[in-house]
Amino acid sequence: MSKPTPEVYERGKGMDAHNEVMRSIRSRKQKQYDPHEPTRVWIDEDNTPDGVYQSLTIILNTGGCRWARAGGCTMCGYVAESVEGGSVSHDALMDQIDACLAHERENADEASGLVKIYTSGSFLDEREASAETRRAIAETFADRERIVVESLPDFVDREKLADFTDRGLETDVAVGLETATDRVRHDCVNKYFDFEEFVAASEEADAAGAGVKAYLLMKPPFLSEREALEDMKASVRKCAEHAHTVSMNPCNVQRYTMVDELYFRGGYRPPWLWSVAEVLCDTADVDAIVVSDPVGHGSDRGPHNCGDCDDRVQRAIKDFDLRQDPTVFEQVSCDCEGAWEAVLEEETSYALPLTR
Repeated sequence: MSKPTPEVYERGKGMDAHNEVMRSIRSRKQKQYDPHEPTRVWIDEDNTPDGVYQSLTIILNTGGCRWARAGGCTMCGYVAESVEGGSVSHDALMDQIDACLAHERENADEASGLVKIYTSGSFLDEREASAETRRAIAETFADRERIVVESLPDFVDREKLADFTDRGLETDVAVGLETATDRVRHDCVNKYFDFEEFVAASEEADAAGAGVKAYLLMKPPFLSEREALEDMKASVRKCAEHAHTVSMNPCNVQRYTMVDELYFRGGYRPPWLWSVAEVLCDTADVDAIVVSDPVGHGSDRGPHNCGDCDDRVQRAIKDFDLRQDPTVFEQVSCDCEGAWEAVLEEETSYALPLTR
């Protein structure tokens, strides 16, 4: 990336300009959402420090991420799915939990050992989920083995986490760090905090007896494929010093985002699945669990290769997530690897994307 002059950080430029654009884009949203229904819920399998668990993933529909309402991250459209008005009552949030438990009963043979609670914001932000709601959810899932709660670093507090750890639950905080490089996080993702604040949050979690799961973003806008690849490799290694699990999320094109605007105008391509595999192979030796779950794989708006090999590479990635064995990628190949290698060589951040 080129280096900016100090003037780009003046008011009205840099982050202020990003936020203004994001607010304008999100103002186009028209659909309304039911505060008594979760945004999403599904059953899956997840690798943890205690082994592989069946997992119940819950995305609560809150009033939305505080930062997203100010403008927010360039790639995140989740706030567009949140309830209007900025808050959801305790009773409505517990109705959402009941709906998720009903889904689990209908779709799983047994209760999931791992429960993951996301809000597409910060579950530990009491504007999104009150202390009453947090404690009620902790009590609801006290008989499970492990729980993950999502939060920006600002809201990670040992007393809040004690609501879970004091019940004997193995507890992890999922932090959307996106990258260990402050410049990329600020200018490409439009996220306001520094890496050191993530480190402080991990120390606060540790003091509460909780762990940290760092979420990284593979290929934010304005980076070439090579720049994104190298940034992810370095970020995984740096995060592994502070988190027991690093989850690399390949960017997908969500509606009502700056990434969507760029994509529509031919200025963005989601990452190649080969790049995801390359990062996983290269960082397999770190002292952390490294996983990836490419959302929308194989589609034009999701991470993809040529179309012929996407499902095979996706299966290898899922296999790696559970086994942490990089040799799984030796079982997949495709002629499009040559095109991917050419992109790595030739694509530049000032004239991208090189391919669609």
